[in-house]
Amino acid sequence: MTPSTLGPDDLDASGLLAEEKSGDNAPALSVSELSGALKRTVENAFGFVRVRGEISGWKRHASGHCYFTLKDEGACIDAVIWKGQAASLAFRPEDGAEVIASGKLTTYPGRSKYQIVVSRMELAGEGALMALLDKRRRALAAEGLFDEAKKRRLPYLPRVIGVVTSPTGAVIRDILHRLEDRCPTHVIVWPVPVQGEGAAEKVAAAIRGFASISPRPDLLIVARGGGSIEDLWAFNEEEVVRAAAASPIPLISAVGHETDTTLIDFASDRRAPTPTAAAEMAVPVRAELAATLAEYDHRMAASATRSSARAGERLELMASRWPEAANLFAPFAQRLDDAGERLPRALVQRTAHARADLAEVAPRLQARLVTERIARAQERLGALWRLAELAHPEKPLQRGFVRVTDRAGKTIIHAADARAAVAVDLHFADGRVAAHIGDGAAPVPFRPAKRKTNVAPGQPGLFDEE
Repeated sequence: MTPSTLGPDDLDASGLLAEEKSGDNAPALSVSELSGALKRTVENAFGFVRVRGEISGWKRHASGHCYFTLKDEGACIDAVIWKGQAASLAFRPEDGAEVIASGKLTTYPGRSKYQIVVSRMELAGEGALMALLDKRRRALAAEGLFDEAKKRRLPYLPRVIGVVTSPTGAVIRDILHRLEDRCPTHVIVWPVPVQGEGAAEKVAAAIRGFASISPRPDLLIVARGGGSIEDLWAFNEEEVVRAAAASPIPLISAVGHETDTTLIDFASDRRAPTPTAAAEMAVPVRAELAATLAEYDHRMAASATRSSARAGERLELMASRWPEAANLFAPFAQRLDDAGERLPRALVQRTAHARADLAEVAPRLQARLVTERIARAQERLGALWRLAELAHPEKPLQRGFVRVTDRAGKTIIHAADARAAVAVDLHFADGRVAAHIGDGAAPVPFRPAKRKTNVAPGQPGLFDEE
C-alpha cells in the first residue's frame, strides 16, 4: 500500500504526521522564532563584554560601517563597528593590531552566526601600540617617504612662517615669543586639535592647505607639547605622515619633548626636540645677524684698503724698474735727427737725377712729331663724331620720319604698345605734337585729289565730286 492510498487513520497509525500530545512542553518553533530566541538569549547573557584579540580582515564598507574578525591562537569571532562608533575611534585600526574591543554579543539570523557589535576599541597595552607603530613605520619607510635624499634645506630668513598647532595651548605662545626675541617675522597660525577624534584629519588638511593660501609661507612648523604615546598618536597616523612628506613647503616637526618620537618626525625636513627649538631653527638671531653684517662690512672695507695699498706698492715697484724717459726715447730722437740731416741731401740728389733724365729725352721731343700725332687724333675724333651724328635718334626726323613716345618719354616701336598707351607724343624734326590713339573710331575715308580734264565749260568731269 502506497502513502497516496492511505487514509487519515492509516497515516496516524503509520507515524508519518507530527502529533501534538496533551502536556507536551516542546512545541514546534519556526526558524525565525528560534533565531529570535537565540538572539535574545545571547544579548541578555552577553549584554556587555570586553574581548582581546588580533584584528584580521579589516574592511570599511562604503556605508561607513566596518567589518573585521578578532582572533587568537584557538578561535575567532566576527565583529562589526557601526558608522557612528567608527568615526569616534582614537586610532586607525589595521590588520595585525592587538586590541581590546568592548561591546555586546548578538546573532545574525541571516547566516546563523554570532558576532560582537563593538562600541569602543583600544589597543591592548603600550606593547601593542608600539608594535603597530613599528609596523606602520616600516611600511611607510619602504615606500620611500623617509628618504634623506628628499629632505630640503630650510630657508635662512623666511618672510612668512606657517604654524599648525592648537591656538590655545602654551606651544603657540612659546613659538611666538621665541620668534619675537630672535628675529620678528610674519606668522600665520592654522588652528587644529592636536589629539582626540578627528585630530589627524585636521592636521593633514592644514599642512595641505598652507600650500594654496596667499601669502604662501616659506616655512611650516607642526607643533605640539609633550604627552603619552596615546596623546601623540594623531601624528603617527598615515594621513598626517603622507601630508608632511608631500608638502611643497619645507617643514619642521616639533611634536612632544626631546624623548618623544612620532612618524611625522621621519617625514619632515627637520625635527626639533621642542616647539621652542623649532622657532630657533626657523630664524637667526637678529642681533647676531646685524653683528655679522657689520663684521662683513668692516672686513670688506679693510680688504679694499689692503688691496688698494698692495696695488700701489706693485705700481711703485714696476715704475722703479722702468728706464728713464730720456734713455727710453733717446734712440728714436737720434734716428729722427739723422733722418732730418739726410733729407736735404736726398732731395738735392733726386732733383739732379731728374734733370739728367730730362736732358737725356729732350732731344727726342721734336715739334713735327707732336703735330702729326695731334692731327691724326683729330681725324679719328671727327670720324667718330660723324658716326655718332648718323646714329642719333633725331637724325631720321629730318628725312620725314616720326618718333612715337609715351608721355614718360619712352620710345614706342609696337602698335600694341601704342594702343595700350592711348596718349602718345609724335616727335618731328621741328617739334613735338601730342596725339590720342582712338579705340574703335571709324577711319577717315581716303579722298584722292581732283584731276584736271579737258571738258567743256559747265560739264562735270569724270573725277569731279557731286
